[in-house]
Order: sequence, then C-alpha cells, then structure tokens
Amino acid sequence: MKIGVNKRTLLFIAGSVWLIAGVNILRIGIITWLSDSQYWLFKVVEATTIFLLFFILVFKKLFDKHTKRIEQKKGKSHPLSFFDKKGWLIMGFMILLGIVIRRFQLLPNSFIAVFYTGLSSALIITGLLFLRQGWMNKSYLLAK
Repeated sequence: MKIGVNKRTLLFIAGSVWLIAGVNILRIGIITWLSDSQYWLFKVVEATTIFLLFFILVFKKLFDKHTKRIEQKKGKSHPLSFFDKKGWLIMGFMILLGIVIRRFQLLPNSFIAVFYTGLSSALIITGLLFLRQGWMNKSYLLAK
C-alpha cells in the first residue's frame, strides 16, 4: 500500500517539520542563553543578524525552491517528499553537526545561544511560510 498526500497536505507537513525543528532549536538556544546572560543586548543584535542571514540567503530560497517543486507535482505524493534527496541529506548533516558540536562542546555556550536563537527564528518563519502557502492556495492545491 503506497501512502500519498495532496500538494496542500505536503505543504502543511513541510511547515510542521520546519516549525518543530525551529522550536526545538529555539528551546536549546534559550536554555543556553539563560545560563550565560551577559551582554544580552549585543547578543540580540548578533541573533538578529544570524536570523537575517539564514532567512534571506538560505531558507527563503529553499522555501521558494521546494514550494515550486511541490506545486509542479502531479497526483498524490509521499508525505516526506516535501524535500528532495539533497534537502534530506543537508538536514541530516545539520542535525548531526549540531549534536556533535554540543556533545563535545566544540563551541562556547555564548555562541550556541546566539546562533541557535537566530537560526531557529529563521526556521520558524520558514515553517510559517509553508503553512501560509498551504492555507492561501486552497483552490489549485486541492486538485489531484
């Protein structure tokens, strides 16, 4: 039995995955931030810069690429096909890298706090874009 979902559902799944990843990373960033709260104003500026860099240079382009690919699909698709193979490999690598960096304390907590907070904000906004795309484009996305 092959599992398949329509384009709209695929966008909702994509948005949910991005949101869950973003919230999890934000949780780690906030916990780390609270353990090292010196220079908070400077950290806010740094986190905002990281957010803007990742959102504008990486995640917005990925959103556009994957949304276009999803919209061109015919019929029903596998629920995890919101990413292509390259996207899944990159995501797996990023998760593994994050685990290794934190597990072996390769970077200071002050960096983790700022980086994770900025990165997670970009992930969350991208997830919201996928959800909005699924919600706003009901008419042609519901088609088989």
